[in-house]
Amino acid sequence: MTDRRSARAIYRELSGLVTERRNPRSRRLDQMTTPQVLRLMNREDAAVPAAVRRELPRIAKAVDLIVARLERGGRIFYVGAGTSGRLGVLDAAECPPTFGTPRSLVQGIIAGGRSALVRSIEGAEDDAKAAAAALKKKRVGPKDVVVGIMASRRTPYALGAIAYGRKIGAATIAVTANPAGRTSLDCDVVLAPRVGPEVVTGSTRMKAGTAQKLVLNMLSTATMIRMGKVYENLMVDLRTASRKLEERTKRVFVEATGARYAEAVPALRRAGGSLKVAIVMRRAKVSRAEAERRLERAHGWVRQAIEE
Repeated sequence: MTDRRSARAIYRELSGLVTERRNPRSRRLDQMTTPQVLRLMNREDAAVPAAVRRELPRIAKAVDLIVARLERGGRIFYVGAGTSGRLGVLDAAECPPTFGTPRSLVQGIIAGGRSALVRSIEGAEDDAKAAAAALKKKRVGPKDVVVGIMASRRTPYALGAIAYGRKIGAATIAVTANPAGRTSLDCDVVLAPRVGPEVVTGSTRMKAGTAQKLVLNMLSTATMIRMGKVYENLMVDLRTASRKLEERTKRVFVEATGARYAEAVPALRRAGGSLKVAIVMRRAKVSRAEAERRLERAHGWVRQAIEE
């Protein structure tokens, strides 16, 4: 049970957060027609990309930090509660099929565990020690990156993860929708798109959540691009785990090499199922063994392997 003094402290903290303030443009929300509500939401949402754009220098710093750790054998851990935690789990889950990464490379940890993905678990976000315990269980170390995701800038679970990451020497990044204020964040990089008050006061699954989704998209996608997972603008480390991905793999091979569709399956078979190897074989006119050697020397970069 929260005592009266700590409750007052929390009240003061929340009162100072941009995302908890009332939006003057939506004060008549309960009197608006459906089209008026939707137009207002759309106008407010339109401000989110601009807020993220102002954070690009810091997002670039975060990406370079992540790439440096991954090149040393590290992993990424997204940690958050509620909507923030679900967005982290979602981004982590999309990396293996999109970029062919092992599931251990990018992991999402949500307050309350797996059950919290589909239903709200009240109070889980207040347990900072649980976040540290979850990271300790994953054996997070100095090579890894801990990304604490929180709209409010004060969520104990996310802050606990960042504090534990700092303690063990991991790189630490905070993703929040509140700019610097009374609460300073002790981490390597703070990404804080200033999205302003929500249409529905305090409902941070709206603009704040959208901003977090955009930032996480940038962190993971830019990192994978810098790790050689893309040739031109094509995904070349796809995992063919479904019919859709099988067809996408064939299409990528056709787009990357100029081959006919009918040539895709035999080419991929000769490459041992590796799209990267198949592209290098075709573009550089080399054997599978030579393509594999080139890719190894190029650390997986298809363009460098072809141009060698």
